[in-house]
Amino acid sequence: MFRILRNLIRMAVIGRTVARHDALPTSLLGTAPGLLWLWRRVARKGVPGREGERLARALAELGPTYIKLGQLLSTRSDLVGERMAVDLAELQDKLPPFPAHQARAIIEAEFGQPVHALFQSFDDKPVAAASIAQVHFAVTADGQEVAVKVLRPGIEQAFERDIDLFYRLAGLAEWVLPRLKRLRLVEVVDTFARTSRLEMDLRMEAAAASELASNFKDDDTFNVPKVDWERTGGRVLTLERIRGFKVDEPARISAAGFDRDEILAMASASFFNQVFRDGFFHADLHPGNLFINEQGTITAVDFGIMGRLDRETRYYLADMLIGFLTGDYRRVAIVHFEAGYVPRHQSIEIFTQACRAIGEPLQNKPLADISVGRLLAQLFAVTEQFEMETQPQLLLLQKSMLTAEGVGRLLNPNINMWELARPLIEEWMRENRGPEAQFINDAGAILSTVRRIPALVSEAERVTRDIAEGGVRLHPQTVRQMLNGWETRRRSDRIALWVIAALLAVIAVQML
Repeated sequence: MFRILRNLIRMAVIGRTVARHDALPTSLLGTAPGLLWLWRRVARKGVPGREGERLARALAELGPTYIKLGQLLSTRSDLVGERMAVDLAELQDKLPPFPAHQARAIIEAEFGQPVHALFQSFDDKPVAAASIAQVHFAVTADGQEVAVKVLRPGIEQAFERDIDLFYRLAGLAEWVLPRLKRLRLVEVVDTFARTSRLEMDLRMEAAAASELASNFKDDDTFNVPKVDWERTGGRVLTLERIRGFKVDEPARISAAGFDRDEILAMASASFFNQVFRDGFFHADLHPGNLFINEQGTITAVDFGIMGRLDRETRYYLADMLIGFLTGDYRRVAIVHFEAGYVPRHQSIEIFTQACRAIGEPLQNKPLADISVGRLLAQLFAVTEQFEMETQPQLLLLQKSMLTAEGVGRLLNPNINMWELARPLIEEWMRENRGPEAQFINDAGAILSTVRRIPALVSEAERVTRDIAEGGVRLHPQTVRQMLNGWETRRRSDRIALWVIAALLAVIAVQML
C-alpha cells in the first residue's frame, strides 16, 4: 500500500513538472485524441524551445534517474524522433556537488581505511559533479596523481524507487496506447535498469576502462587512463589523472603546438577501430569526455556507457553501409532480411524502395559530405512501417556516431572523419568482407565440421548402444501404428532401422 501511495505521489510530481515545461511528446498521443485534448488543457502554454529541449529541462529538474533516462532516450530516435533525440543528447549531466565529508565517508567505508592512509592529499573541491557520481583530484600515498570518482550518497536506493515506477508507467502506456507495444517500452526499462545498475558499480566501469586500454595497448591513436585497482571498489573508482585540453578547445590545442587535423585523424581511426576492429566502443564520447593529453594523443574518460557489437552485427553494418554508398539498395534490403531485423512476411521489394528513398540523396556526394550517423538515423526512422524490432546496440552506435562526427566538426568543420578513416575502412573491408575473407570463413566452417566428426561418431555409437540395451520409449499410439505396419518384419530388422534413423538424427542435429 505504501509503495502504491509513493508511486502515485511521484506520478503527480512528474505530471506537474512535465506540464509546467509543456514537455510531453504529443506525437505519442496522436492515436488517443481524448488524452491529447486533456494534455492541451493542463499543459502550460508558451514555454520556449523545441519539444526535446523542454523535455530535457523537465528531466533535469526531476533528478538523477531522469537525467539518465533522458540520456537513454537520446539513443532511441525510433521512439522519440531524430530531432528530439539530438536535443536530449544535449542534456547536461550536471548536478550540484555533495559535501566533501560525505565523499570521504564513502571512501573510508568502501576500503575500511581513513582517507589519509589511501591518499597523500585529497582535494575536497570536486572537479565534476554528475547525476551518479562526482570526481575529486588526489595524490596517492606513493605519489601518483589520480582522479577519484565517488558515487552520490543514497543514489542506489533512489534509483530502485524510480525504476519501480518506470515499470508501471511503461505497462500503463502500452495498455492505453497499444501501438506503443512495438517499441517494447518494458524492455526499454529493463535495459535502462540493467545498464544503470552496472554504471553504479564502479568496478564495472573500471573493467571497461581496462578492456578498452588493452585493445589499444599497441595503438598510439588512443589513450585510456590506468586503473588504480587498489583504490577501486563498488562505490569508488580511482584512475590516473589526465592533464591536457578538452577536445572542444581548439584554440588551446593549436596554441600548444598540436595539429588539429592530425588529432582528427587519430580520433577517426580510434573510433573506427573500436567499432569494427574490436566491437567494443566508448558510447559517450562527447567533448566533456575527450581530452588531448600533453603528448597530443586523444584520451577518453568516463567509461560508464559502453557498447558492444558481435562479429555478425559488424558484418551486417559493413554490408549495409557499402550497399548505401554504392547504390545497391537491393543488397541493403537483403542484409536486413538475412539478419532477421525485418520480418519475413514484409515485402523485400517495398523495403528496397524505402532504402532507395534514404540512400539516393547520398549518390554523387563525396564521402566527406556524408554523415553516417544521420544515415543510420533515417534508416531507423522506417522501423515502424516495416515492423523492425528495436536493435539497442545499433541505436547506441548511431548516437555515438553522431557525437563523434560532432567532435570532428569541432576540430575541423571542413574535413569528414570518415574520409580520414577511408584507408582503415578499405583495409577492414578487404580483410573481412572480400572474396579471400569469404573463402577463409567458409574453409574455417568446413574445418570446424571435420573436427567434430569424431565427436559425432562417438555420439552415434552411444545412441546406438543405448537403443540396443534399453530400447526406445515411444508414445503408445506411435507404438501401435508401428506394430501395424511392421508386424511381418523380423525384430532384428526393426532394430537396424532404428539405429540408422538415430544415427541420421544425431548427425542432422549436430550439423545445424
